Amino acid sequence: MRDPNQRQPVRRVVIVGGGTAGWMAAAGIAKVLGKRLDIKLIESEEIGTVGVGEATIPTLINFHNVLEINEQEFMAETQATFKLGISFESWRNVKEDYIHSFGTTGVDHWTAGFQHFWHKGVQRGLAGDYGDYCLELKASLENRFAHLPNNGMNYAYHLDAGRYAKYLRKLSEPRGVQRIEGKIVSVKQHDNGDVRAVTLASGEDIAGDLFIDCSGFRALLIGEAMNEPLTDWSQWLFCDRAIAVQTESVGDAVPLTRSMAHQAGWQWRIPLQHRVGNGIVFSSRYLDEEQALQQLLANVQGRTLVTPRVIKFKPCQRHQTWKGNVVALGLASGFLEPIESTSIHLIQRSVIRLMQMFPSDGIQQADIDEYNAQCNSEIEHIRDFIILHYHANHRTDAQFWIDAREMSIPASLQHRIDLFRETGRVFRVPNELFAENSWIQVMLGQGIMPKSHHQTADLMGDEELKAFLGNIKGRIDRTVVQLPTHEAYVRRYCGRADDGIKAA
Repeated sequence: MRDPNQRQPVRRVVIVGGGTAGWMAAAGIAKVLGKRLDIKLIESEEIGTVGVGEATIPTLINFHNVLEINEQEFMAETQATFKLGISFESWRNVKEDYIHSFGTTGVDHWTAGFQHFWHKGVQRGLAGDYGDYCLELKASLENRFAHLPNNGMNYAYHLDAGRYAKYLRKLSEPRGVQRIEGKIVSVKQHDNGDVRAVTLASGEDIAGDLFIDCSGFRALLIGEAMNEPLTDWSQWLFCDRAIAVQTESVGDAVPLTRSMAHQAGWQWRIPLQHRVGNGIVFSSRYLDEEQALQQLLANVQGRTLVTPRVIKFKPCQRHQTWKGNVVALGLASGFLEPIESTSIHLIQRSVIRLMQMFPSDGIQQADIDEYNAQCNSEIEHIRDFIILHYHANHRTDAQFWIDAREMSIPASLQHRIDLFRETGRVFRVPNELFAENSWIQVMLGQGIMPKSHHQTADLMGDEELKAFLGNIKGRIDRTVVQLPTHEAYVRRYCGRADDGIKAA
């Protein structure tokens, strides 16, 4: 515990590491609090970043609004495309696919969600697929996109992570962030364990009042210096390896991240303007690295642009992501595989949370405790959502999937599954990332069908229910057919800034 009598105002912020996490922290803090702070970011050109978190979710738009980012400029500089959801292929069973879209589905009643009316429609033979009533899902299937009035289309981005960090640097330095090139060779600590300074290979000490650890899996400050332990979730999440590779574009970019399940994990495909990001996520208990590499290369499209890179990880979270005067962001704080594109979101949320609780007048234990409680609650709900994809499968072709289906799962997730299966109800936990429709889409996609629906739906007769469902579907179909193709819209909206660059 911290001594409340030894509070020192925080004026010097030192960010250890660049990449997406470091420059998101720098950009956010500089924009909101930069006039009052001395902000330094230390990174080395010699040290690479993981840089494969290239698919995002719609919350990034809110972060960009805080930073007053021009969307067209950002997309051109990061060679970004739009994203309407994730296509989960062969996750429920081999060759059985579904889409987790970013949209809302249907129209809710205050007593019951749309899924109850849809469920009755299915029972009465009056309803189509659940996705027929979601604009974003239908647009993604037709490879169409456009900005609509009143934010009528929910979307995120596919982006080049390396270019994104450079873009944020360009925003941050004019706002007072000082970038220091150098490798950190040691960490100096106060008697209470707080970090006093980091020492560079040049011999220079960089002192600070608050340190933000963005040093990746190494976790130089929170892990090596402060010895903060990790909570291991590998009993539920078996995958512990990824191999990433970039390929040239050979077709139009689609507004979907593809997640293609294989015998021991899954493969991603992320289309940018200038290239495609690919990777395979797998469990080393069920598949060795050489087999995984061959499987990845056999299932990419276009010429490879870089040497495939192996990334070893453990699904985990620090017990405390804020300890003493160190706040860990990104990979230094823990890791969840990118199946639902949450990596950048978790960085963003932590940056915003830190700005909301920024210890200008001195670090207080109460702030640390609240920050950590919020971080832990958020990531545990995301963890459960990811486990759901693996556990609720019907595959019998590989031991990996059989073991995932038969494993014991967290009680919090079991309750959600039981509630939906028995009643069709889904309740969102306060401040939870994934809303009700996300849980519904994935549970239905994975084959969990409710046994019943809310009695409000029974107040509609067949003709009224048929008209209700038909009007929603018809309105969506009429909108989708008027949308331009995604590729055409991207070219017109944010262009290919440099067609000649094929690798980041």
